[in-house]
Amino acid sequence: MEPLAPLTQRSLAELLVWSGQVSLGFEWPREADDPRELSEIAELRLWSLRADALHPWLPVLLERSTGQLTRHVAMLLPHGFSRSEGIRFAPESLELWITHRLFLLDDQARRAGLNCRSALAQMAAVLGFELDPGFWDGLPTSPPRQGP
Repeated sequence: MEPLAPLTQRSLAELLVWSGQVSLGFEWPREADDPRELSEIAELRLWSLRADALHPWLPVLLERSTGQLTRHVAMLLPHGFSRSEGIRFAPESLELWITHRLFLLDDQARRAGLNCRSALAQMAAVLGFELDPGFWDGLPTSPPRQGP
């Protein structure tokens, strides 16, 4: 996890400044005729799964317009690929992963006294997941109270 070490030393507020700006590059030796996608290389997929587990904010931080976020999620979730449509995630898997991630990150942000729901919604939208307008209704909006 050395490449991500700078992220572990930052507060959540500091991390959010990098929203949509972090890029990851994989340099993995392959034969020229190796047809596998990066997500089909077990070692890279395991590295990505561990990175995602240890750095749950990584998807929010990853650059979006060049496909960094999409490639990261492809390392985590079942998907298909077509030249005309690009990556197509298994809908149920994407829905479960996104919903879980939104709840987790929203709670962490709230506990840090931050509101990042718009950044979370943008992350979801890049992956083709549109939030229902009432998604956040009923969820706490303020930090939890401290003390007895």
